[in-house]
Amino acid sequence: MGQLRFGTDGVRGRALTELTVEYVGALGRAAADVLGAGEWLIGRDTRESGPALEQALVDGLRAAGALPLRLGVLPTPALAYLSARHGSPAAMITASHNKYRDNGVKIFAAGGLKLTADIERAIEAAMGPDPQSSCIDQDVHSSAAAAEYCDYLVQTNPPDSLRGLRIVVDCANGAMFEAAPDATRRLGADVIVIHAEPDGRNINDHCGATHPASLSAAVVAHQADLGLAFDGDGDRLIAVDQFGTVVDGDRMLALAALQLRDQGQLTNDTVVVTVMSNLGFHKAMHDAGINVVTTAVGDRAVLEALDAGDYALGGEQSGHIIYRHLATTGDGLLAGLRLAAFTLSSGRSLAEMAGSVMTSYPQVLVNVTVRERHPHVNVDLANEIAAAEASLDGEGRILVRPSGTEPLIRVMVEAASQSLAQTTADELAKVVMARFG
Repeated sequence: MGQLRFGTDGVRGRALTELTVEYVGALGRAAADVLGAGEWLIGRDTRESGPALEQALVDGLRAAGALPLRLGVLPTPALAYLSARHGSPAAMITASHNKYRDNGVKIFAAGGLKLTADIERAIEAAMGPDPQSSCIDQDVHSSAAAAEYCDYLVQTNPPDSLRGLRIVVDCANGAMFEAAPDATRRLGADVIVIHAEPDGRNINDHCGATHPASLSAAVVAHQADLGLAFDGDGDRLIAVDQFGTVVDGDRMLALAALQLRDQGQLTNDTVVVTVMSNLGFHKAMHDAGINVVTTAVGDRAVLEALDAGDYALGGEQSGHIIYRHLATTGDGLLAGLRLAAFTLSSGRSLAEMAGSVMTSYPQVLVNVTVRERHPHVNVDLANEIAAAEASLDGEGRILVRPSGTEPLIRVMVEAASQSLAQTTADELAKVVMARFG
């Protein structure tokens, strides 16, 4: 049934052409067959294709005997939280940071848990023709989901923990457009909101976590203390300091690790990151006496390591930050509220904190478009990668990997200088193109 398969973060493709209503309907029925019928929670972001795909998913779930509960537009971490609270499986219709033309489906097992690879393969194997539902009258809607999620986040922080801060919040015209301003204000901050007027097509359009330039400008213009930018479905965060300088996931994770350690909540003094985290992060954690567990790319891999070691904190350089004892998935708003509170309680600016927590090695990422994904590219090019890494004289590293969702091969190089990193990455990209382009 169709050509789409689960990637690192659900199923994703061009809305209504690759990710068709027929495919999503079949996916819904197969998911219910594998994970069980009963109540299912359904959320979506603000894309114009969301309602049509939501209806298809609901029809598929009904055809398998499930009772879908539509929660409307809300962030992915809100859906995961409600899935955990209700003990129900859930599905989120979103393409995360992609443009509006794309859409996707993220599925959570009961308890708000990411699916294992085995369960994903079982769902793919169970997919058949587009199902037809005969129980239209069983549909149930709920509009209280976002408020329930905000209540939870506010309760996890001390009252007025942000009072005295001016914060610019960039909602990416996505699923955080109501929750993020609400929770931040309720904790006492003076909030300036930008990109919170979704029209179905402006999600992630030169805004949000993947395009923080307008956030940086707004922070400076409003003389704010910091800015918080989310991606389209709200599971990622990128911050900017009072000068408009971007604070990436590595620096936020380093600060979060120190914050939890100081509070006695960093289990086994360990933080979990992926292979994309900067070499400077590893050195900073070593100097702070904090252990680092490294996983493959993807928040599922991070979550598996967190659960295996009962660790409290993990995440990705891209801004997925997981407070495992508080959430079952990356939560941009939870991470942003904690970062802002840490800034205020420390008595230091975010610029000072982020600037001193680690020294980043210059990092260059080159995306090479290829005919098809090559999951073993690092093995196929092992000799070339080893030779390039040896040229860095121990002061850098190289990572070559396929994209989890697109026909791209990503070449990442860290080195002692920006020019050396760029030259090395460009040379390796030429090798990739010659072999696989």
